[in-house]
Amino acid sequence: MTTNSEELWRRFSQAANMPYGAGQIAAVEQLIRQADAAGDAHLAFATRMLGTNAYVYGGEPVKSFVTFSWCLADFDRSPQPHHQRYAHNLLWHFKYMVNALLNFPEVPLDRTYAVLDDMERRYREGGHSLQAVYKYRHRVARHLGDDEQAEEWYRKWTTTPRDDLSDCAGCDPSAQAQYLAANGRDEEAVALAEPVLAGRLSCTEQPQGILVSLLMPYLRTGRRDAARDAHQRAYRAVRGNLADLWDIGDHVQFCGLTGNEARGLEIVERHLDWLDRAPSPAAAMAFASGAALVLRRLDEAGHGELTVHRRAHADRAAGDVSVAALAAELAGTAIDIAARFDARNGTSAQSDQVRQRMSVEPIGEHLPLSATARRRPAATAPAEGTASTADPAASVEVVPPFPVRPAEPVDVPVGATPDQVLAVAEQRWRAERVEEVVAVLRVFDERFGQQELEPRLVAWRAEFGGVECGIADDLPGAIEANRLAISCYQSLPDPVREHIVTGRLGVLLCRTGEADEGVPLVEAAAAYLGEYGDPAERASAYDRLAVALLMTERWAEAFAAVEAAAGASVGADDPYLDARITLRRAISLQALDQTEEAAEFAIRARDQYHELGLPEQYAGACICYAQCLDEPAAAVAALTDALRVPAGDAVLPARTGRARALLAADRALEAVDDFVEAVAICAEQGIAEGAAYLRWELANAYRQAGRPSDAAEAAEEAVAELDKLGHQGDADRCRHLLANIYIALGEDELALTLLDQLADNLDGPDNLGPRAQMLEEAGDLLYRKDRDNLAAQRFAAAAGAYQLAGFALDELRARRREVDALNWAGEADAALAAVERAQRAAATLPDDLAGEPAAVWERGMLAATVARLLLGLDRSEDAMGQLAGVPEQLREIEAFGEAAQVELLTGEALLRLDRLPEAEQLLRRTLGGLPTGSGTVRQAAWLLSQALSGLGRTDEAQALREEHDLDMDD
Repeated sequence: MTTNSEELWRRFSQAANMPYGAGQIAAVEQLIRQADAAGDAHLAFATRMLGTNAYVYGGEPVKSFVTFSWCLADFDRSPQPHHQRYAHNLLWHFKYMVNALLNFPEVPLDRTYAVLDDMERRYREGGHSLQAVYKYRHRVARHLGDDEQAEEWYRKWTTTPRDDLSDCAGCDPSAQAQYLAANGRDEEAVALAEPVLAGRLSCTEQPQGILVSLLMPYLRTGRRDAARDAHQRAYRAVRGNLADLWDIGDHVQFCGLTGNEARGLEIVERHLDWLDRAPSPAAAMAFASGAALVLRRLDEAGHGELTVHRRAHADRAAGDVSVAALAAELAGTAIDIAARFDARNGTSAQSDQVRQRMSVEPIGEHLPLSATARRRPAATAPAEGTASTADPAASVEVVPPFPVRPAEPVDVPVGATPDQVLAVAEQRWRAERVEEVVAVLRVFDERFGQQELEPRLVAWRAEFGGVECGIADDLPGAIEANRLAISCYQSLPDPVREHIVTGRLGVLLCRTGEADEGVPLVEAAAAYLGEYGDPAERASAYDRLAVALLMTERWAEAFAAVEAAAGASVGADDPYLDARITLRRAISLQALDQTEEAAEFAIRARDQYHELGLPEQYAGACICYAQCLDEPAAAVAALTDALRVPAGDAVLPARTGRARALLAADRALEAVDDFVEAVAICAEQGIAEGAAYLRWELANAYRQAGRPSDAAEAAEEAVAELDKLGHQGDADRCRHLLANIYIALGEDELALTLLDQLADNLDGPDNLGPRAQMLEEAGDLLYRKDRDNLAAQRFAAAAGAYQLAGFALDELRARRREVDALNWAGEADAALAAVERAQRAAATLPDDLAGEPAAVWERGMLAATVARLLLGLDRSEDAMGQLAGVPEQLREIEAFGEAAQVELLTGEALLRLDRLPEAEQLLRRTLGGLPTGSGTVRQAAWLLSQALSGLGRTDEAQALREEHDLDMDD
């Protein structure tokens, strides 16, 4: 084999390990040209076999006709030894051809039958089962709408024994379930497919294929949660693959049948340009008809004016098209393609199916598909000790609602004077009965609004104008009303009322970010009222000062103000004021990290508000108490108490707090419900930023609960919203979470794309460390996927970033991993060059770091990595030199397992150098020191048996192999 041929075969291996898609297709096509130019018949054949696979799974099956035909002709024309290595694959490719030929209406039906007949002949001659042949004859009959033949071939397909040319254990039941579902036999479809789904599926097309086949059976049999989960899992698997456009059309149709037209529209827009390069006319027809259904339903619901963005194409400029226009266009596309099939087939089957697909009506009520959609009115978490359930709609313990004191009727006597009416409003305001305050003021305005009132009453009513605006959360209006009231009181004059309102104005200014003006106003008001006010007025003034100081994070001063308020309130005889000050004490102490004392006051405030029948204040005290607790279970209980109040401003923080406490208590599945509810509340109230961050937390909860598909969806939504809000740093942190979720889902390419994006986003002198981490994680992912060359590139880039950031030990680790990846990639020269860089990094570790256990470990692992490389290059003596003294250093830091591995490498080097007595001594000592059951034991025993055999002590070697159950070939 020439050096050029070796290089081409190396490229062949790289292309074979590439993910399906345009990149792999381009690599294969280039390699075909190079193989032909080199005159390497074996490589030319192998590359075209690879090409057939790449074209089918990469979304360009029409090109597979050429590579398959070439390979079949070459196989028949001049049989060579290398042909036999691919004989099984060539027979397998017949199935690809039948599928592909059937999906192009320009290909005469006779051609498909001819390939099927040739397939059957070759299977018979090879002694293979005809099970797969019957399956594809069934496929043709279904396409033609020949129900009788389809059923007959189905019977033969399902009753003929399988063999190694049958489709996999997932694909066969998947296709069978599709047929059963198409004939209304939904229960049979579910019964057939679900056991297969529960098993291990490793085929490229599974489990997404079998999940798609179950969408309609699940939906029609009422298994709605299963239908939702099947859609989410399967769509995630196919959404990046052009070859799966047909299945994507099925997912769009599913959205239209479950009341999720908005999600369907998102999917249509995401994949619309794929129609311009559809894998086949059949796939284009399936996508267009599913999209037409969703778009029609949106149009009929009055949303036809919505637009969809289309990318530019050869015969079309980029631009937006309305939903109504696109619905008509795609319906026409589907009908036209179906007509082309029917013209070829001589039947109306395809047109009938397309029209039925586009006109089907929804099945059942709306089925929420989003991971952040509210699935039930979640009331409370399960009590401690209650078993958790995987069903998000499962019932939970219902805690009795808070006993709200009934509202007092606003019965103002007809003859009441303006003074008396405002006095009633004042009494209700002090009792924190805000709805009753508004009602009383309405009565006042109805009776006296058109009268000319004396200045004192004008000022008092102006003061209540500020109260009304505050109740309505109109802060600018409240500020303006309070300024007016102050002016009125100054004109009277009434300095006490003036300073009461001044204190309120100061607090409002602090709330709107104008603390420089607000705090001095509150301080001045407290100073005046402290001298001239009555006990209640003094206590309220100090309380307002505490509020302003808390908002400006002057914790100690705030606590001093609260203590002054508590002292002043002794003579006020006002339980409402007492409760308010008690809660403020708790909040101030909590801010000072005096949580035990804070908890005591929070409990006292909770009990006071319970007695007074004030629900929102009660909930606030419960939340404050929960925030003082270190024990998550106790916090959950306190926040569950807060949620006895069914509505109000406290619900969102109570939900959010309890979700976090549940997560901290390892009750992630229960936390999910609270996070979902909190997201829904934010969405309803238009709190976009809160919703974005809560979706991020929800994604983490889903991940911890073992629901990665939901986690991915929530994280994707969070990233999009954080990007929209301009919070790139947090968006990137959420992307990192999402990358790890993708890895858990096996969506490595998506994870790799995100990690690379993060590395690009962090490309700056202030982000060198995080950038290096992303590059290293990308390298680790590539390494685990055996894409070692690419992994080495990422590790090298990470090492460079770590070096610039001054992270010496991290640099050493990344350079060691670069060496390892290059070694596994077979790039010996590059690996040796990387060794020099790694050893330089090890030698230049800072003195204060070099003796640390982590540094000792890294240097030891580098020595082992280099030795492994040298052993592969038959440089055993050099390998021995690398390992000298390393086991002892590793044992000093208690890295006993790693020390044993290094000794085994040393033993292997001694064996290769034929220093058998030394090898026996070392390996026997190492084996004796390994714990029973250790994975290293078998390796040590095998090496020792080799040493014994080399020393002529074959009986001892055989006994050792038997003791450790070793075969000669191990």
